[in-house]
Amino acid sequence: MSLDDALEWSLGGRYTLHGEIAAGGMATVHIGRQRGTAGFSKMVAIKRLHAQYAKDPDFVAMFLDEARLAARVHHPNVVSTLDVISTDGEVFLVMEYIRGESLSKLLRALVPRGERMSIKVAAAIMVGVLHGLHAAHEATNEKGEKLDLVHRDVSPQNVLVGTDGIARVLDFGIAKAETRSYHTRDGDLKGKLAYMAPEQLTGETTVDRRTDIFAASIVLWEVLTGKRLFDADYQSAVLARIKSTSIEPPSNYVPDLPKGIDELVLKGLARDPANRFATAREMAIQLEMVMPLATPSKVGEWVEEMASESLAARSSRIAEIERGLAPDVVQESKEILDELKGKHTAIERRSSYLDGREAGRTPTSKPALDSKGRASTPDAGPRSLPLPPSESEKKAARVSAPPSDEIEKSASKQPAARIVDLPQDDLMTAPSAVLSADQIMRMRAELHAKNTAPSSSRKSIPPELPPRKSI
Repeated sequence: MSLDDALEWSLGGRYTLHGEIAAGGMATVHIGRQRGTAGFSKMVAIKRLHAQYAKDPDFVAMFLDEARLAARVHHPNVVSTLDVISTDGEVFLVMEYIRGESLSKLLRALVPRGERMSIKVAAAIMVGVLHGLHAAHEATNEKGEKLDLVHRDVSPQNVLVGTDGIARVLDFGIAKAETRSYHTRDGDLKGKLAYMAPEQLTGETTVDRRTDIFAASIVLWEVLTGKRLFDADYQSAVLARIKSTSIEPPSNYVPDLPKGIDELVLKGLARDPANRFATAREMAIQLEMVMPLATPSKVGEWVEEMASESLAARSSRIAEIERGLAPDVVQESKEILDELKGKHTAIERRSSYLDGREAGRTPTSKPALDSKGRASTPDAGPRSLPLPPSESEKKAARVSAPPSDEIEKSASKQPAARIVDLPQDDLMTAPSAVLSADQIMRMRAELHAKNTAPSSSRKSIPPELPPRKSI
């Protein structure tokens, strides 16, 4: 099935894929919905690889392997990888959905305004990015062994700034696979080159966490100045600038920057990895010391202002999806609740019902009546349930009833009405096990008659009462 012909697509029964919200040289990003039992649902972001990548077996194998490793990174400043799905010649990466916008689009939104990002907002965003990178660099496997993850493509496109004021790094695990692909278009490659470290281009030294620090320092330089650091019309010119062009300190373009920021940025941009910060966390801590940081609420307000149109359109799309899915959720929840109710409803039974079952009577059979309209007790066959006492029987029981103190003494010696659990299939058909007031009165009359009658007649039952099996 093609997504061009459908608004949603079910992925393995766990996710539904909806409208596209972003596109890049490697994949498109869609709104998705994770589905569970009892009407559970959660919005997610699903990245769908372009066909030229999804059809390359080597690329897909490497991508899946790297994405599994990236799922080991858990940090507030990293977009979590939730799942990877490969089906029907398609590859999907499921990520948590963050309401926000990419740093690249936020920077572009400033251009028509002729504005530059606030240095407090810029510092807060970059501190978050550096902490997220450090978490990835320190990630371990199930045995506690370092994974040595390196992003390889730290750029404004791969930084997501949420309306909650938190900056997050995304696409860990994708960059490595992409840099080894031969299908990257020229324009995309030029964009990647502008954020590559010298060792990535020359291959003279091993790529490690300091490679990501170099790229993060480029982004920091650009958000502070509002300009591109290594920009040129041709790839060869970009390569030359990265390798040898002297890098100007950001204060040459923004004179009012705090003291110490130039030294920090240039240290991160050292061409020799040994001269850079050893870890991203070390750089983040120093940045916090030399730059004032905006609060998350201030950063969130800035994102809302810069990306108001795209955020509103996305929220509207999500609301449409949720409204359309609401009937399904309600029906699914109702079915599950009905099932639980059928399994766990406890119903009481009458003792007389148990007597009937012990004699082999089914719950739906009708009691046999004698010539006086009373329940009979045949010598063979199923035993019938007794009918409620007639008015004459009630009157006789009241006349022959013993004093109340004797009733209390006698009743205290008798077992209480039983409440017995029957097989599950009888739960919905069994009557209550609680004895009625009339039945208790009859039982007391029987007991009194037996206790006061002569010994020769102790076993007889008063003719007014229907035969009853003693409890």
